[in-house]
Amino acid sequence: MRTDIARTDIATRADLERLLRRFYGAAFADPLIGPFFTEIAGMDLEAHLPHITDFWESTLLRSATYRRNAFAPHAALHEREPMTAAHFGRWVQLWSAAVDGLYRGPVADRAKAQGERIALALLRRTSGEGTDGGEGGFVPLSAVLLRS
Repeated sequence: MRTDIARTDIATRADLERLLRRFYGAAFADPLIGPFFTEIAGMDLEAHLPHITDFWESTLLRSATYRRNAFAPHAALHEREPMTAAHFGRWVQLWSAAVDGLYRGPVADRAKAQGERIALALLRRTSGEGTDGGEGGFVPLSAVLLRS
């Protein structure tokens, strides 16, 4: 397997679909956050993928295709099983690794930064964690554990 192949930037919806499939493959298999997707939410990736691709296409490629409430399903999930800073940190770690594994460039960098911002916002809105900067707040685990 060649490791010297140049990675391009995220530029199309197809690039996002590829990224999201890679990310969700890792997330579903992850022992910490996988159960949120597979057991608690019972997520059907094929049904969910068009919506989440719309979200990221709107966020990163400025398409204005996403017209849903991104917070509502996360709030409902948090009601069923509380999500903590560790869960959101692991999400950031897997998201950043998926981006880094496929893409390189300004849009890829924005995807990683936006992922951290979204994770922090969801953590704050669902549980109030990370709002005081004190112990128990959000620590982007990607900065610490990403390359393991």
